[in-house]
Amino acid sequence: MTPTPAASPSDANTPGPGHPAPAIDADGLRLSVAGSFDTTLDRLKELVAIPGIAWPSFDPAPLEASAQAVAELLRAAGLEDVQVLRSNKEDGTPGGPAVVARRQAAEGKPTILLYAHHDVQPPGDPALWETEPFAAVEREGRLYGRGAADDKAGIMAHVAAYAAAIEVLGTEFGLGVTFFFEGEEEAGSPTFRSFLETHRELLRADVIVVADSSNWKVGIPALTTSLRGLVDGTIEVQVLEHAVHSGMFGGPVLDAPTLLSRLIATLHDADGNVAIKGLVSNDNVGVELTEAEYRADSSVLDGVRLAGTGSIAARLWTKPALSIIGFDAPAVDVASNTLLPRARAKFSLRLAPGQDPAAAMEAVQRHVQANAPFGAKVVFTPGESGKSFLADTSSKAATFAMWALGEAWGVPAVEMGIGGSIPFIADLLDVYPDVQILVTGVEDPDSRAHSANESLHIGDFKNAVVAEALLLARLNAEGVA
Repeated sequence: MTPTPAASPSDANTPGPGHPAPAIDADGLRLSVAGSFDTTLDRLKELVAIPGIAWPSFDPAPLEASAQAVAELLRAAGLEDVQVLRSNKEDGTPGGPAVVARRQAAEGKPTILLYAHHDVQPPGDPALWETEPFAAVEREGRLYGRGAADDKAGIMAHVAAYAAAIEVLGTEFGLGVTFFFEGEEEAGSPTFRSFLETHRELLRADVIVVADSSNWKVGIPALTTSLRGLVDGTIEVQVLEHAVHSGMFGGPVLDAPTLLSRLIATLHDADGNVAIKGLVSNDNVGVELTEAEYRADSSVLDGVRLAGTGSIAARLWTKPALSIIGFDAPAVDVASNTLLPRARAKFSLRLAPGQDPAAAMEAVQRHVQANAPFGAKVVFTPGESGKSFLADTSSKAATFAMWALGEAWGVPAVEMGIGGSIPFIADLLDVYPDVQILVTGVEDPDSRAHSANESLHIGDFKNAVVAEALLLARLNAEGVA
């Protein structure tokens, strides 16, 4: 691993565009965060206990309770302008409850918007959990529970950092601060764009911090500077008008699952690279991940060869990655000796930064239609799409964030990519084209967000609070213009 370092923490008292202002009381902010950290952790545990899931198949009452609990946290932090708001979905049903709170900026001071989400993923199979999903448990320096990392820790990092800045800076703190805690992110943010349009002025800011990402590893902080985009959809193969007996008719025609499997096999080359023409791909990454680290973090079984070529970090962040995430076929236990007339699969394609999602969707469609096996009928149905993100690392906000992360952890921060997608960032940039966006987070490679035994490294969580408090103080002192 060869990370690209930020400004060294030893340069903390040197003024200039890459360094903190001498007036920032970094020690005071650390002491303030430490003094209230037990309470911060207790509040996080209380949030984890609320199973707020925005999926339509789940009871909406806990999600409402989650929003109210977050609103009370903000009021307890001294904010008076706190609202629970929502927009309607396309079908007219209400979206998830978002919590918005504001502190007006003093004259001449910028405004920062702090984003996180209070809804969580469903717990999944309870047999896979070593603790109760919605009962936060501390064990070996980590806090376990659904939402402990993704993303209720993001909420508490914002709230605790703000409280520390207010306590230390007092009347000198003139920064405008808007808290925006979404209530449907894990359900795909179906009303996010309409919410932004409706509350455009309420949410307007100079800097946006999205606390929904990860750090490089435990003990090494990172600013996420690139995110892959996403397109998905379904591919259906049709070969017969109806199912027929495999003994009576098998041989001259191949069944639909077999032909669909052959079509799926054309999506990658022999090395495992995505074989669809017209997709953006590059090797330009500033840090490296070793094969041993990747295998350990992803739980790859011994003997399984890694797919693709080029650096592992590039394969994760700056190259396309295609997966089959669903397959319609009879289950083995109920299968009969029948030639199946049709089969369908759902694909998910992660896009390299700079890739146009519409062009990528067209490329997939051209590929599957051109590679229809044995003349089978192929029906391609486009699904969702989301743009990639590439940060302006030369911005003042990014420079300040890299310093704050390095100062809080005591080691240089790195700029890293994430293989996943946060499509709503494109909406933020569309509505606020001049905003400076920072993608931060509290997770690490072993947080297991969305999986059983999700957890948060408590020491890194504390550092994340300190880093954000330092960032607030730096923006308050120097602005972003």
